[in-house]
Amino acid sequence: MSDQNRPYESKEPWRHHTTPDESGFFQPPRRAVPSEWTDSSPQEQGQPPSQPWGRPDHKPARAAEAVPAALPSSTASASRSVAPGLLNTPVETDAAAGIDLTKVYGDGETRVTALDSVNVRFTRGTFTAIMGPSGSGKSTLMHCLAGLDRITSGRVFLAGQELSNLPDAKLTTLRRDNVGFIFQSFNLLPMLTAEENILLPLDLAGRKPDAALWDQLITGLGIADRLKHRPSELSGGQQQRVACARAMITKPHVVFADEPTGALDSKSGANLLSYLRHCVDDLGQTIIMVTHDAKAASYADRVLMLLDGRIVDDITSPTAEAVNEAMAGLEG
Repeated sequence: MSDQNRPYESKEPWRHHTTPDESGFFQPPRRAVPSEWTDSSPQEQGQPPSQPWGRPDHKPARAAEAVPAALPSSTASASRSVAPGLLNTPVETDAAAGIDLTKVYGDGETRVTALDSVNVRFTRGTFTAIMGPSGSGKSTLMHCLAGLDRITSGRVFLAGQELSNLPDAKLTTLRRDNVGFIFQSFNLLPMLTAEENILLPLDLAGRKPDAALWDQLITGLGIADRLKHRPSELSGGQQQRVACARAMITKPHVVFADEPTGALDSKSGANLLSYLRHCVDDLGQTIIMVTHDAKAASYADRVLMLLDGRIVDDITSPTAEAVNEAMAGLEG
């Protein structure tokens, strides 16, 4: 499966093909953070981790101040967590959306409302961070939007299709073909090489990788010399870069990232976030990320704050300071 003679699907580039620098790594555009990748983290080299975090010096003006959206008449009570660019546009054109989204666990005295009539829409080609205190519903929201968890009531749209009434088989296919996942724990299969892990989603779908996209991913993520290694032979940063390539290889409509930097040192985390930012700015990728880290959230175009299952704040062009202040207000 992983030999060098693998037939590729296409020689056409995937959207815009950014040229790597002399070291073979992408220089993420318009980011005021170091973009040099390393084969090992500072901790692995016996050096103290550096702090390359910081607010990007430019944000696309795609998700300005949130206002109510023009939704179907049956859902006129949409919350303010909608970017103005989505006004008067069909919800099916969004990368993902939830309308009156409610998720309840348990019954009676054990009943817990994890999401309480949430209305939210995500523009294609944007980077959104979801934050909130523990138990606020941020992971539940991501799981419902990604079709990993069934909602109790309301509507969920993903890649133009409503998920609410899809049978399990069709939901699995939709998720496989349109969604990429990046997890905190990497979730790589230990018996497979890095290359085999990256190509696994395509193998399961019976598809061949796009040659230009493949070259772009392994070059941009700096893993070309790690493809024959198994996860146990890779550092944490390298494993997460492999997981990122696996998420991107299917050309997904949306990439959901659940605490993607949680298991990384600060430099490896900044490198990963810079690459995700590049994918949004230059490749038009949509990314929805759950995080507890204000510095990680500052890479996004927009930060949604959840509390008790509701969106209570929507911050555009976020800085780490603004996010920390908002979080302090929620936890105070």
